[in-house]
Amino acid sequence: MRIRPARRSDLPLLQDIERAAGEPFRTLGMSAVSDDDPPPLDLLDDYRRAGRAWVAAESDDRPVGYLIADEVDGAAHVEQVSVHPSAARRGVGRALIDHVADWAGDRRLAALTLTTFSHVPWNAPYYTRLGFRTLAEAELTDGLRKIRAEEAEHGLDRWPRVCMRREL
Repeated sequence: MRIRPARRSDLPLLQDIERAAGEPFRTLGMSAVSDDDPPPLDLLDDYRRAGRAWVAAESDDRPVGYLIADEVDGAAHVEQVSVHPSAARRGVGRALIDHVADWAGDRRLAALTLTTFSHVPWNAPYYTRLGFRTLAEAELTDGLRKIRAEEAEHGLDRWPRVCMRREL
């Protein structure tokens, strides 16, 4: 497996990865997450053109995971990271996170941030194992507060969510 920049031809596959990665949420009674549409192609292409979209590709160069990121308040914000269930538990997510950490370090960003579900085993507990910590409300930056407000408008606050940070 290797991490590489996303290509335009990858984008429909990223949507497929997102759909497949959402299915396990159904087993937790979170069908709305499973049924949520993946990011639209034009949005994924915006990330790709900005150099902020990467894929984890197998030896046949087919993506099995992806990550898109933003810069938010001096940190690299992981907007989305998804791994196809067929590639789960093989270090794909960790490799993508480590890659964006290197990217952020090259830009002299202070940390990685993300928002996630606090009680989903492959969300907050997983990111804690990768060196992230949950931020207290008083530690949230204006940018993270804005992201959380947008998530709430999208209905994601139906389940407990947290902001997390990993210093670089």
